[in-house]
Amino acid sequence: MVTNDEAIARVKHEVMREVCRLAWEGKLDEEREQIPYRMFPGPQATFRCCVYKEREIVRQRVRLAEGKSPTGVHSTNIVQVINAACEECPIASYIVTDNCRKCMGKACQNSCQFGAISMGPNRSYIDPNKCRECGKCAAACPYNAIAHLERPCKRVCPVDAITYDEYGICRIDEEKCIRCGICIHNCPFGAIGTVSTVVQVIQAIKAGKRVVAMLAPATEGQFGPDITMASWRTALKKAGFADMVEVGLGGDLTAASEAEEWAEAYKEGKKMTTSCCPAFVNMIKTHFPALAENMSTTVSPMCGVSRYLKQQDPETVTVFVGPCIAKKSEAADHAVKGNADFVLTYGEIRSLLYGKNIELEPEPDGVQQSSVYGKRFGDGGGVTAAVLRCFEEMGEDIKPEVMKCSGAAECKKALLLMKAGRLPADFIEGMVCEGGCVGGPSKNMTVLESKKARDALIAKADKRGVLENLRALGADKVPMHRA
Repeated sequence: MVTNDEAIARVKHEVMREVCRLAWEGKLDEEREQIPYRMFPGPQATFRCCVYKEREIVRQRVRLAEGKSPTGVHSTNIVQVINAACEECPIASYIVTDNCRKCMGKACQNSCQFGAISMGPNRSYIDPNKCRECGKCAAACPYNAIAHLERPCKRVCPVDAITYDEYGICRIDEEKCIRCGICIHNCPFGAIGTVSTVVQVIQAIKAGKRVVAMLAPATEGQFGPDITMASWRTALKKAGFADMVEVGLGGDLTAASEAEEWAEAYKEGKKMTTSCCPAFVNMIKTHFPALAENMSTTVSPMCGVSRYLKQQDPETVTVFVGPCIAKKSEAADHAVKGNADFVLTYGEIRSLLYGKNIELEPEPDGVQQSSVYGKRFGDGGGVTAAVLRCFEEMGEDIKPEVMKCSGAAECKKALLLMKAGRLPADFIEGMVCEGGCVGGPSKNMTVLESKKARDALIAKADKRGVLENLRALGADKVPMHRA
């Protein structure tokens, strides 16, 4: 996970690793309550006000690691607030600083239409209960004495799903949340997390089920140029997985299906969007429901590979691994047949391996399961490149204009244009994470760092086409529509 706060990462991963270790050893039920005391024995606090708060934060993180709500309150959202960790952020959005001269002009007070500003003994004061956060006072102050303080979680949320209760504790509006996970790694207190299914995956492996890992295309390069898909396959098999399949193959499946849809829509003059980014799909369904009919009916690469595996053996338990949080909400949509059973982030899968003392080791690639287009499906513009390649292989003389959106802001802008009937392009490729899946909230390296390593790995791959690769693997008969 990429973060600027080592303390947050250390606590988060230490909890996850300890839970995984105990799950592998079959001791989680009997030793669960000891985890907070092992991590923070006391009596002195390490980074919070007291050791008791630190232990409570660990308890709530343990619950998340087990797939439960941190506070015990029922919620279906995969993004959850760790109440004990949420603190010390200003509730008021606008506050008066020491720059205030309590001037006679009272520009701030005169500009406020809601009676929220009064004059205190030393400076003006903004009543947070009356303030409507219009910002007129800050604009009017001649000394720039009024600061706009916005909580990090609220600032980064692309759909305004963050609110607060009467105590200032963060609340996530499940009716607005698109499960992108951007807020998780922007909270400086580590107070937002995601529900994990890592314990359930371990239990499935221990029960002797055929559990197959499906690694996102973004995985190549995330751990340096020496860690290949073969490195992952070896490590995962040591942990008890029956096999590992590249989800780049699912990228090929999705590209082939979307190429057919795009070709038909292009000839009819119908504008469409991609459907492989679950956060983008959630954005359309939640905030632009009128555009649902313009969204591709093709399932995501994750679902495509899961269907491919279940076609061969219906009892297979499929586990997607990648940098995406929204994939967890996609897998939870049981209306989509054949979808992945579980989704793990890079941090979760590495904790699972850590629990059995397994390390990723350099190993040359021996098997290639996806085309280079499928391998780049997680890059911004990767979906478009794969679909255009399919047009060439299909013999379709189609050169559509595609608006490639990288990041939530660009996605919203494109959807607003489409809704208003002013979209200049034929299609929208929507990726809520900047840079594409490689910029996902649970990435292991920055986009630029991973790109350099990924380019080095893909340069060695066979350059076969999308449809050519599907035919070679006998994967061209997988049903790829949601219905």
